[in-house]
Amino acid sequence: MTKNVLEKLQDTNPDCEIWWDSSPLVFPSWQEETLAAAPAGKRAEWEAQLARFYDPANPAQMGFRGVTTNPPLSLQAVQLDPQGWTQLVRDVAASDRSLDVEGVYWKMYLELVKRGADAIRPLWEASGYRYGMLSGQVDPRFVTDGEAMLEQGLSIAAMGDNVMVKLPGSKEGYEVLEELTARGIATNNTTSFAVAQYQRCRAAVSAGLLRAEAAGVDLSKWRSVITHMSSRLGEKGDWKTEAKLRGIELTLDEIRDGEEAVLKRAYWQGKNTGHPSKMLQCSMRVEKDAAGNTVSRHIQDFAGSDMVYTCPPSYIRQLMEVEDELAPFDPEAIAREPNPASVEKLMKLPSFRQAYEFEGMKPHEFAQFGSFQATATEFATATRATVDFVRSVMEG
Repeated sequence: MTKNVLEKLQDTNPDCEIWWDSSPLVFPSWQEETLAAAPAGKRAEWEAQLARFYDPANPAQMGFRGVTTNPPLSLQAVQLDPQGWTQLVRDVAASDRSLDVEGVYWKMYLELVKRGADAIRPLWEASGYRYGMLSGQVDPRFVTDGEAMLEQGLSIAAMGDNVMVKLPGSKEGYEVLEELTARGIATNNTTSFAVAQYQRCRAAVSAGLLRAEAAGVDLSKWRSVITHMSSRLGEKGDWKTEAKLRGIELTLDEIRDGEEAVLKRAYWQGKNTGHPSKMLQCSMRVEKDAAGNTVSRHIQDFAGSDMVYTCPPSYIRQLMEVEDELAPFDPEAIAREPNPASVEKLMKLPSFRQAYEFEGMKPHEFAQFGSFQATATEFATATRATVDFVRSVMEG
């Protein structure tokens, strides 16, 4: 049996988790497309690998231990089956004539969450509620509207016991995260990039758990993950702009060193304090380093950790295509110190200090951080596109 790159990563720590970063509904068509493009002699290996990750006929045995979705990925699921979702929009609109476009959109989104959660529920039950959760995200257009996010978070959670609510790393997002935790609802902190955000998230989780325990809330089905959007930190934020203004040249390797430094600081703070939330990494890349080697440092630098890696279809396929070029994983990589020269250089940049220092930002500044704003804008754009799909159906 030839193992997938991500299975080899998981071998470095049995508590490491590989998640699918898209709706389960898109897996069959993506699998078919990927296998059709498999190199000669590798199709059988790839087919076996993908079946181990997710076999729709046997989801209780799936290798993916969870699923994340976001607005662009939800839009992708709709685009793959426009006829099916068109009919759903019509059915929702016909069932409640009082709903406007936004109301129909939200009902449609909740149905997308429910269908995905139902698809992986057998794993959740078979694992004793440890694995098999799906994350549904509150509307990214409301990242600073606590009241709207709480209402939406509760409606998302109602789609299934194995549903986590994704909340943004804004001041208001953490306030809602505490409230949902106090009600025993699982959460995923997204649009988060900085150690200060992760500290605030852990404080919100801890406060929510204390409230839940005092109120006798059942926490047997609760869990928490904290997302670090790796490449979005170095590429979508202000590092390059600030460096250019200061006459500093940043290489890709130095940017990756900075992302590594931020995540490792956050990871070890959580481990050293015994916090129940797990770090989750997304936005990983396959690329060439300065020496011309094929690398995916976002997983190689953290081998041996117990964190979660949520992987979109495109990233998984990229890893499969270069599986023979990647160096073996070092199980001690998570304990390796980031490049001190790179960290020293990056400390000259205000936005790196904001991300790296424990008190780099105050909560009211989180939503003003460059990577946060760029990502929230992208997610909001995808949401508007999905709303427009609903509008086009309703207007005929």
